[in-house]
Amino acid sequence: MKYNVLGKSGLLVSELCLGTMTFGNQINEKDSIRMIHQFLDQGGNFIDTADVYVGGESERIVGKAINERRSEVVLATKVRMKVGPHPNDFGYSRRRILEGIDQSLRRLNTDYLDLYQLHVWDNLTPIEEAIRTLDDLISSGKVRYIGCSNFLAWQIMKALSYSDFKRYARFISVQPQYSLVNREMDREVMSLCREENVGVIPWGPLGSGFLTGKYKQGETPTTGRLAKGGGESSWEKYNSNQKNFDILHTVQDIALEIGKAPSQVALNWLIGKEEVTSPIFGATSLSQFEENMGATGWSLTEEHWNRLDEVSKLPEEYPQRFLDKFSRTI
Repeated sequence: MKYNVLGKSGLLVSELCLGTMTFGNQINEKDSIRMIHQFLDQGGNFIDTADVYVGGESERIVGKAINERRSEVVLATKVRMKVGPHPNDFGYSRRRILEGIDQSLRRLNTDYLDLYQLHVWDNLTPIEEAIRTLDDLISSGKVRYIGCSNFLAWQIMKALSYSDFKRYARFISVQPQYSLVNREMDREVMSLCREENVGVIPWGPLGSGFLTGKYKQGETPTTGRLAKGGGESSWEKYNSNQKNFDILHTVQDIALEIGKAPSQVALNWLIGKEEVTSPIFGATSLSQFEENMGATGWSLTEEHWNRLDEVSKLPEEYPQRFLDKFSRTI
């Protein structure tokens, strides 16, 4: 397992991050704890959860699993989603963040978080209020670093600019949906992260399981996440676009050529991407966990990596094609 610096910090995280959204739901507590221990034993140190996952159960299980190994773990969680029936049980108000951190720390059985992330942009609360509160959490010792998730480029930049202007702590990471079949972040977010040295820790690196190759074009799945999910995990989203299957077939072809699983190829492509620090992978079984861990310890050839990049890249769009044209002529 290799380690990368997370954004503009000195924090080293493993090249894969273990996501725990399924813990306490699709995976029972015993297997969840076993999975965490195997991840740590194999050199992983980066674990991501959220206060909203399985009603807080995911955080509780993670806390129980790392209780005697806390110093080994770079522990990340999130705040923003609705966690209760009352009007102030969601969002980024100072009240919600201060309540949320204490609730998460209790469930995680720790007195500090390595990374505290804003889960989704909050249209009600000024970002200035959220950043000031997060900076106070760092000063108090409850939080080491801060990050965000599912932010647009202008939202990230607004937060970074305010932090710099007020000399508050700034985001060291962003957690977007990003994979071979979800490259919308290439439009603006990835270039922003390169420029501002913000680490990218993608969620959904396998396209809700689409890139594992277990789904077939035109056949509505009856098992797996795409059979259950809606929105970003809907089968219609992937099945309606031929390009997604072109990408999948390229992944499968390369997997056969090099003797790897399709999921390992898709994850390894992400590991090799310049802006990506650590893809967040999840699992619904120990065998799936072991297969995903097999994405480390090797690298795609340049030819294979470029084939994947070419088949999955976004079409040329304005203003990027306009800017590229002039950058080549200067």
